[in-house]
This record gives sequence, structure tokens and C-alpha cells, in this order.
Amino acid sequence: MNFDEIIDRRGTHSQKWDAMEARYGVPADTGIPMWVADMDFRPPDCVQEALAAMLDHGIYGYFGDDRAYLDAIAWWMSERHLWEVEHESIFTTHGLVNGTAMCVDTWTAPGDGVVVFTPVYHAFARVIRSAGRRVVECPMVMDEDGRYGLDFDAYDRLMTGEERMVILCSPHNPGGRVWTAQELQGVADFAARHDLILVSDEIHHDLVMPGEQHTVMARAVPEISDRLVMMTATTKTFNIAGAHIGNVIIPAPELRKPFAARMAALGISPNSFGIHMATAAYSAQGAAWVDALMAYLDENRRVFDATVNAIPGLRSMPLEATYLAWVDFSGTGMSARDFTTRVERGAAIAANHGETFGTGGESFMRFNLATPRSVVAEACERLRQAFADLQ
Repeated sequence: MNFDEIIDRRGTHSQKWDAMEARYGVPADTGIPMWVADMDFRPPDCVQEALAAMLDHGIYGYFGDDRAYLDAIAWWMSERHLWEVEHESIFTTHGLVNGTAMCVDTWTAPGDGVVVFTPVYHAFARVIRSAGRRVVECPMVMDEDGRYGLDFDAYDRLMTGEERMVILCSPHNPGGRVWTAQELQGVADFAARHDLILVSDEIHHDLVMPGEQHTVMARAVPEISDRLVMMTATTKTFNIAGAHIGNVIIPAPELRKPFAARMAALGISPNSFGIHMATAAYSAQGAAWVDALMAYLDENRRVFDATVNAIPGLRSMPLEATYLAWVDFSGTGMSARDFTTRVERGAAIAANHGETFGTGGESFMRFNLATPRSVVAEACERLRQAFADLQ
């Protein structure tokens, strides 16, 4: 578990590295990519060994008998999240963007409203609009500690009766919030009041900083299982996003039926590489790797925040989960064009523009900290220099 190792990903068809210059104008040879949410670390040895065994065998036919895979998912959720999951409730999609699209396709119709709490993961809005549904933005509020919160009284007033679904990002991306049990109850009550299917995207639920505690929605509010859809994945946790595998977990048998019908109608089935990787990852060896990873990312967070928060006008939102720092530039008084130009041209860093995350993100940028600490330190120094005139 050498997270300090520099692994050259350039020229490997890495979106994060090889699309950086075309997307942001940041030079491929000297730039630091901190935009796409994957890590610059190899996955745990148990995942590599599972792939090596497949290569050694050398035949890549149709996958059959998924009991070990389903056992691994159930074991992980029980051991790491105190959540008991039935095999019958687990559906495997091609990642959780595909899982989100499947949920929208199953339980909404063209023209329906789908509620999201903004700013939030940009793929939600892209999928909703592409399906001909309406994105209903419920802007979050910020507390005195600079963390996001939820204002359900305001959200109630925004509802028209044409909404059919609400999607929660838990833990939150890009704000890094670990929602409290009370907040999760509030989301569940909101969904019940407005008769909404509640989709809880928990792809980051293993990436929780030391001292924080994530609660899965299914445990927080078991009484709303008749309208609850859970989404989880190994991909973000173990840096295997290219496997394109995720799980839509539906506690209520009656709610499973329409989803299973849409899966069958679209002919969706998982690839064997993803199945083998996920089965290997959800193990004791995988758990030890995640624990070491989070200790490393916690220090990356400390290094990054210490620099950013010392630059006048910049503020990094307290990061409770994920490896994605959400930095507010509003205190500089600069326009979004001005501060993004300093980051991209002055510091040669590619980071996500906040406006792509919806209402409330306009003064922010998102920085990926899942990279060797020396790279984080270099990015910090570049940011300090790019904003040196403010200091």
C-alpha cells in the first residue's frame, strides 16, 4: 500500500490525464489533473490477483453462478455498514450513472420532475435532462461552520405535484457532508410528503474520514422501504471505475418488479471482469486497504486545507467524506472566469468548475485529492503562487 508512488498515467487512455489539455487548456506535460473523480493509486492486491487469475486462465466467457459475488456484497454491507442485504434485492448495473438512468427510466415519465439538492454531482442533471425529465433544483443552505444543510420548508414550497423522484447524494459530492440521522429522516419525510421515490446514491459511503460515521439510508429510515432505492459500488472505493459495475439495491419486493422488468427489457447484464474485481475487493484484505487509504487521504486533506485556507478569499469546505475538496473563491471578489483562469493558466491545475454542479456552485471549484502527497503539495504551492497578490 504505497500511496506515495508516482504512477505515470499519461498516454493510457485516462480521461483524467489525457483529456485535461483539451478540456481545460492545462498542459499535458506539466499540468496537474484534479478533476475526474478517480484515484492515482493502484487498487488493493486482492483485486490485482483476481485479474491475474483471469488472465492466467485465459478464457473470458459468459459469467455464471454469482453467489460468491452476492455473498461478498452482503458481507461488506453487514461488516462495514451494519446493513443486512438480501441477495434478491441486488441488481448490477454498468456503474451508478447507469444505475441513476435506470431509476429515472423505471419510475418516471417524460416531463416528470426529479428533485436534486444542489450543488450536486453533475451527472444527475445530465441523465435527467437526457431522459426528457425536468431537473428540480432545491438549493442547499450553508451553516455557520461553512457546511451544507437542508431547508425542507423551502423545498416544500418549490414542489408542484409533478415531481416523481428525489435523488440524494450520501455522502455528499461535492460538499463532502456526512448526513446525520436526523437529516436523513428529514429527506425521507420530504419524500413521503410529496410521494416521491427516494434514490440514495451512496457510492462514497466507504470513503469517510477518520472520526466520521456514515449511516446508510436503509438503516436510518427502514419505515420508508416501500419507496427507497439504494445505490452502492466498489468502483469509487477501490479505484476500479473502468470496470463500470455498480449495485442498485431495492429493499421492497414490490418495488423490485418494475426495475427488474426494465433491466430485462434493455438486456442489461454485468461483465465478468467487474464481477471478479468487486468480489475480490469486498473482503478483509480490501477492508484493510480502505482503512489505510482513508488515513492517507485524511493527511492529504490537512495539507491541502492548510494552504487553501491561508489564502485570503479562499475557503475549503470541511471535508467529512470523499476525496473531493470543494473550494469557495467568493471571498476574492473575482468572477468565476477570473479565478478559474488563475487556477488553470497560473497554477496549471485542472479542477471542476462549480457551476456544473448546479445552483449554488458558481463560486466554487472541486479538487481531487486522491493522488500522491507530493502532488498535493505541488498543487498547493502552485495555488499559493497563483494567488500571491492576495497575501
